[in-house]
Amino acid sequence: MGSQQEHIVMLPFMAQGHIIPFLALAKQIQQRTGFTITIANTPLNIQYLRTTISTSDDSSRPCIRLAELPFCSSDHGLPPNTENTEALSFHQIVDLFHASKTLQAPFHSLVSGIIEKEGRPPLCIISDVFFGWATEVAKSLGTSNVTFTTGGGYGTAAYISLWQNLPHRATDSDYFALPGFPDSCRFHITQLHQYLRAADGTDAWSRYFQPQIALSLDSSGWLCNTAEEIEPHGLEILRNYVKPPVWTIGPLLPPALLNHSLSSGSSIFGQRAWKVSGVSPEKCLDWLDKHPQSSVLYISFGSQNTISPSQMMELALGLEDSGKPFIWVIRPPVGFDIEGEFRAEWLPQNFEQRMAESNQGLIVHKWAPQLEILSHKSTGVFLSHCGWNSVMESLCVGVPIIGWPLAAEQCYNSKMLTEDMGVAVELTRGRQGALERKEVKRVIELVMDSKGKGEEMKKKATEIGEKIRDAMREGGSSLKAMDDFVSTMLSKRQGY
Repeated sequence: MGSQQEHIVMLPFMAQGHIIPFLALAKQIQQRTGFTITIANTPLNIQYLRTTISTSDDSSRPCIRLAELPFCSSDHGLPPNTENTEALSFHQIVDLFHASKTLQAPFHSLVSGIIEKEGRPPLCIISDVFFGWATEVAKSLGTSNVTFTTGGGYGTAAYISLWQNLPHRATDSDYFALPGFPDSCRFHITQLHQYLRAADGTDAWSRYFQPQIALSLDSSGWLCNTAEEIEPHGLEILRNYVKPPVWTIGPLLPPALLNHSLSSGSSIFGQRAWKVSGVSPEKCLDWLDKHPQSSVLYISFGSQNTISPSQMMELALGLEDSGKPFIWVIRPPVGFDIEGEFRAEWLPQNFEQRMAESNQGLIVHKWAPQLEILSHKSTGVFLSHCGWNSVMESLCVGVPIIGWPLAAEQCYNSKMLTEDMGVAVELTRGRQGALERKEVKRVIELVMDSKGKGEEMKKKATEIGEKIRDAMREGGSSLKAMDDFVSTMLSKRQGY
């Protein structure tokens, strides 16, 4: 049977920051091989993927199949119809992790059905780093499991080492060494999310992450959403920690962004419901058109993050003091419904009105066309939560970063961007981090300065953007790694 008939099954974790890179990976593999790809997930996430695929430019691809795995959130103490981290508060996310283990049996049945129909196992299963149990499914059904980390090398290595070792528990110091990292590379207790900081191996988070990561480390190889050239230090650490081969097949960004040909409405993931914000993509781009090159600060904390009320107030005051033009994607602060109505009292009196009248700031509620904003010539700096997808989107177009990490591996990304790459300055970290308007003003002025530190960061970000685009071009390191991964999987097939 020829390789054209090969089948790969993918299993992302139930979060947008995982599902979107998995879909991009599926498209990339399918385009290069013609293989059939099945993406499995819970019904509402599959519904989202179905909509996304049907509205994107290459929706005619019949070889990306979608498979629903039965899941009822209310059976696990979660709100009804909750199948994605975006719909949950942070303290509920651990319940979704534990509930996700119930997907193992239906996923086993799905792969068994494929084997029965096709007469042999899939070429491999590509599973999320959080779904280590997929390694057991693969072994029981005679196929290989490959772990896909949707983050970068450095952030992934730090995340898995921290959860496996909990090194901060062994010291009274705020600084500590991390197994797998050089002794000279110290981490700080404030770089740990509150649940990791409190973890002792018996808590709900540890009970999920420690066994799942251990199982993922037992897979046949790892795919990493980064490129060899952009974080050699982080990849060296990851490869020392993860014994199987690590293929760097990213960053998986929209072709239009990689080609600098992005225009309003061309986002790879289709138009989201921008009407919730009351600001269309066209309005954002028209506003940017009225400002000089590299003069605008873009502010966004990702699709499910927000900051505290006091931080929001100080950020607004510092922005106004800086006098720099900005686009701010804003949501209700911590302690309030993130999808609820925004109250004027969370910002300085008449702030939004003043910013509109002076044309200094555009306040966008809930959602903005991030790819289009970042790639616009007027955008100079990105104040970001340092989620990996956002970081790569920014650096791909040469936009340096002001870091404000909030959760997951974002603090480790920020650490690498600041210390290794030199493309970021950290403003604060977490939702409890201290913030004063004068510090906001100082950091904005530092990073947006066309000379000195700002100029240096811009130059380095531009160089990394070139490396990202080179890696994802035909003949580039990431596409070669993709081909090597496929060849390795094909060579592992025995008895067919």
